[in-house]
Amino acid sequence: MSTETLDVASLRQRISEGEWQARVKLAQAYHLAARLRWTDHIYTHFSLRVPGDQPHFLINAFGQTFDEISAETLVKIDIDGNIIDDPTGLGINHAGFVIHSAIHRARPDAHAVLHTHTAAGIGVSAQRNGLLMISQHSTRFHHRLGYHDYEGIALDLDEQQRIVADLGDLNALILRNHGLLTSGGSIEEAFYNLYYLERACQAQLAAQSGGADLIILPDEVSEKAAQAFDNSIRNHKYQLHWDAYIRQLNRNAL
Repeated sequence: MSTETLDVASLRQRISEGEWQARVKLAQAYHLAARLRWTDHIYTHFSLRVPGDQPHFLINAFGQTFDEISAETLVKIDIDGNIIDDPTGLGINHAGFVIHSAIHRARPDAHAVLHTHTAAGIGVSAQRNGLLMISQHSTRFHHRLGYHDYEGIALDLDEQQRIVADLGDLNALILRNHGLLTSGGSIEEAFYNLYYLERACQAQLAAQSGGADLIILPDEVSEKAAQAFDNSIRNHKYQLHWDAYIRQLNRNAL
């Protein structure tokens, strides 16, 4: 179903202003990912908890590319996968439900969960030693990154407990042989985390492609940098990062 055929007025009437704003921000995140080439066509998924007392979250309709997703076309589901509101009639990717609902259920603080299959993310996820402390970007995740072994396409609910255990109380996870996942207390924070993780993976593959010996940063240096990043998170500096991206998005100038 195209966006033009959606009854936007009806949707606005039956949802809260808080949900509408959440829809707008999540749609913006999808558009940014499209511009940054973080997509895998209609696959992968971003989700955002709906404000309020009910454990509902928004996720993309299965079949739309990231650049055509809008606030109106996002699907609202509950933590058990029941569709509350699907303006498109397309339904959702079941693997997306398995991954995202696991984290939203176990981590009430993780309001946003972003998952990608980028070439750089998959490339590093396939390396036995994972993310190396060879760049300033990678130090953001010094002792702050989990790993989850590949179990096949995430269709089994049984896998949820292992995804949650491997993420723990962290906000970044490498799904081995699969891709990247970040979370955050807001879409802005989760996007900031994904930006740094994606850039760190890109830098690692670029450094490795040269064939020269790599300089692995000492633990104390990596931790010093990581703590500086932690301080930026506590001071909500990710909001500056997000706002600048939205300005670029609005200017069509990424």
